[in-house]
Amino acid sequence: MSGLLLGAGALAPVQSAEAAAQQPSSKKSVRKAKPAPRSPRKAALVEAAAKPTFGQLYGLHAVDDPLDLKSSVALVLDQDTNEVLFSKNSQAVLPIASITKLMTALVVVEAGLSLDEQLTISDEDKDTEKGTGSRLAIGTTLSRGELLHLALMASENRAASALGRNYPGGPTAFVAAMNQKAQSLGMTDTHYVEPTGLSSRNQSSAKDLAALVKVAHEFPLLREFSTSKDHQVMVGKRQMAFHSTNGLVRSSSWDIGLQKTGFINEAGRCLVMQAKLAGRKLIMVFLDSTGKYSRIGDAERVRKWLSTQPSTVADSGVGG
Repeated sequence: MSGLLLGAGALAPVQSAEAAAQQPSSKKSVRKAKPAPRSPRKAALVEAAAKPTFGQLYGLHAVDDPLDLKSSVALVLDQDTNEVLFSKNSQAVLPIASITKLMTALVVVEAGLSLDEQLTISDEDKDTEKGTGSRLAIGTTLSRGELLHLALMASENRAASALGRNYPGGPTAFVAAMNQKAQSLGMTDTHYVEPTGLSSRNQSSAKDLAALVKVAHEFPLLREFSTSKDHQVMVGKRQMAFHSTNGLVRSSSWDIGLQKTGFINEAGRCLVMQAKLAGRKLIMVFLDSTGKYSRIGDAERVRKWLSTQPSTVADSGVGG
């Protein structure tokens, strides 16, 4: 609400200046040079950059933590014991962007649908939420397994959409299955409205996402697809290469068993992982990180902290 109030208040000086400009003046008018027109593209970029995330609107970034993370929400716990090693605003409910695709993949795999069945990208898979493009052109036909791979590794939105659309009963039944699975896992803070994560109405908390990561890690296929560095598929007569959205899968400093990234303006940069660190199997969740590489930086901060103080437990934030 504070953002809305500030926005409304900012209009007052402008209206006042405009009103004053309409008043007659006894002074001789002085012609001033007009400023150069602002590039529409640059204006759009500035406007996009200025748009706050939900976490910023909620004031979550004002919460300090011992590691000075750029993510407003973070959770690190032991996979085997559920011991919380680090917590920051872990019960805050925020948009989760493409972290959504982890549940999409889990529902597809648990449904036992044929991974060899050929599925075709259609107009229904276009992004009508954010207007983003895709390298998978309308009419592209790939196997369900290949689409699953691209959705997890490269965060391909049309791939995730096609997976949901080709679920028995269609998209509505698929979203219902996503929410039912979330409830069965005790993810009471979680709600899905579509399978890609493009909608800001797909929301969850760090503690819920940790539960999802723990279950998803039990499936070898999800581990393999989410952590692969690259994958090539035949699109028509052309071979196309796709790459992981998480650079940490290429790092020798990391032993990652499962991962998923996410980003939309409302969610900020997000990352969930299962990884072996400091001799332990850990689940890590970072939401609403500011800056293109800040979620990776936060993961590195946690890794270095754990390597020097593996027994330390830090707790900071709202409902952590």
